[in-house]
Amino acid sequence: MLFSDDENMIEIAPDAFLLKGFLLGNSKVLLQSLNNIFSLSPLRNMETPGGYRMSVAMSNCGEWGWVTDKTGYRYTNSDPVTNKPWQPMPGIFRQLAQDAAERAGFLGFEPDACLINRYAVGAKMSLHQDKDEANFSQPIVSFSLGLPCIFDFGGAIREAPKIALTLEHGDVLVWGGKSRLNYHGVRTIKAGEHPLLGPYRFNLTFRRSQK
Repeated sequence: MLFSDDENMIEIAPDAFLLKGFLLGNSKVLLQSLNNIFSLSPLRNMETPGGYRMSVAMSNCGEWGWVTDKTGYRYTNSDPVTNKPWQPMPGIFRQLAQDAAERAGFLGFEPDACLINRYAVGAKMSLHQDKDEANFSQPIVSFSLGLPCIFDFGGAIREAPKIALTLEHGDVLVWGGKSRLNYHGVRTIKAGEHPLLGPYRFNLTFRRSQK
């Protein structure tokens, strides 16, 4: 089994779990797959509808990809930079995401989108909900690779109390059900150097975007 130690699965909220070290042992194949994706769908710093240039660089793989620009937040089935379909989701990505979802109690997870975020030192992600999907019945599965971060996980309203989690290389977060629309965010990435990824944190977020 990829993951068998119950002590490494931590319930952080109803229907929300942290799987510590779930990805360890798969780092090299995950990184090679990322490099292949970036060679055809390069990372870019997108712009929010309000004109803010995001500090996090992004790309996608899968049937659908999440994008933002002056016209709004949405999913598209082609890369607006290349005007070509997003790269297929690698089999190892899909399998590990499904395994993590199942481990957390969500059976039958079928992601059709994987948003890839690269955090350089100083980058952050403001508190937000994942609510652009047409399907809230399936969970969010989030991989952490590279530098550690402090991840804030809140409640259904922005003002709800938050818990601060330290996410490290190989960790996976899974949330759905009662916590599917909970607010969450990433605090500013501190300076550091990861042996495989250098001064970066990568986050892969798997979602079912369409019904």
